[in-house]
Amino acid sequence: MLVTPSSHLHSEHPHRQRGLLPFLGLASGAGVATIYYNQPLLLEMSRTFHTTSAQTGSVAVATQIGYAVGILLFVPLGDVTERRGLIVKLFAAVSVALLVAGVAPSLWAMVTASIVIGMTAAVTHVIVPIAPELVEPHESGRAIGTVMTGLVLGILLARTASGWIATVIGWRGFFLLAAGFTALFVPLLRWRLPILPPVKAVSYREALGSLWKLAVEQPTLREAAAVGALVFAAFSSFWTNLAFLLGTPHYRMGAGVAGSFGVLGASGALAAAFSGRLADRKGARWVVGMGVAMSSTAFIVLWVAGYHMAGLIVGVLVLDIGQQSMHIGNQTRIFSLVVGARSRLNTVYMIVFFLGGAMGSAASAAAWTRWQWNGVCALALGFLALAGGFLAWGAARDRKALAAG
Repeated sequence: MLVTPSSHLHSEHPHRQRGLLPFLGLASGAGVATIYYNQPLLLEMSRTFHTTSAQTGSVAVATQIGYAVGILLFVPLGDVTERRGLIVKLFAAVSVALLVAGVAPSLWAMVTASIVIGMTAAVTHVIVPIAPELVEPHESGRAIGTVMTGLVLGILLARTASGWIATVIGWRGFFLLAAGFTALFVPLLRWRLPILPPVKAVSYREALGSLWKLAVEQPTLREAAAVGALVFAAFSSFWTNLAFLLGTPHYRMGAGVAGSFGVLGASGALAAAFSGRLADRKGARWVVGMGVAMSSTAFIVLWVAGYHMAGLIVGVLVLDIGQQSMHIGNQTRIFSLVVGARSRLNTVYMIVFFLGGAMGSAASAAAWTRWQWNGVCALALGFLALAGGFLAWGAARDRKALAAG
């Protein structure tokens, strides 16, 4: 029997439904934060393990690759099994992985732990597709924006917290603290979330098998994934190398300052809710285009004025708003394609998205080693130019389809 999301979520435990969207945002933020803790700490890890910046950058790459793998393996389960239990188990697993990272004896042990952190942190994308189920279809952009506000704050405050706290207790101490903090969500999620059966029960094998079919049959999904991956590659290029830029003789600043830029990026969290409402009014593609344009503008500023603190501040503000606008516009688009397959649509999109982030981290670490900040910014603008090309191609395709009737 088909269980509709609205009938289930609003019929059981109504007192628990008040404020559920903000709580989903909080949980999403706590989950996704775990893959960003390492970015301001890469320079400190490099000193601990006596490795180069390019070698230590593999920690960030490993986390993003693990995230993509976790999205492939775990997120389709959101269309297969009861989601509260799945979410609780994944939160418990990521807590253990953070604990292991805190005691890693070598860089490669840290890389291995980071892969597992990324895989289990994919719980975030089991949570996000629940948001449209709680509202009417015409409010889905607002619902996604509300949850994404918490998610974005998790990303940004993760960097700030890890950067500053690690200056007091060391990067290892921070990972141990993060393991305890994340573990607190296990009982909270069991108490706060209702039982969440799949919208339409399918087998795990069918769910995995349908991923390729969805990618082939949904051109909007392919376009959104390509644009998202390229914009996130540019975004990751900046954050992977910020600690190295601030550690140059020009700045001579440490992990705490690098993490503090996450607070500046809180503008992206404010933009999340606004972009969701804007997607409902002006259309999701328009919001995606705005995000690509803003990200490009940000990197022009960062290239021209990256060795001036004011330039870095302005660049971060614009970059985070652009990134989140693009992402929310894309998710609003894909969640409207096949209602009963939202977790799987999100799986395809987010796998490609985070593979793009891993590509950006790896390529930009190499660019930094050879060309420093000029190389990082030129690479990022190249990614964004390709994203704009995919977006324009998709718009032309839709106009052609509309004209053909």
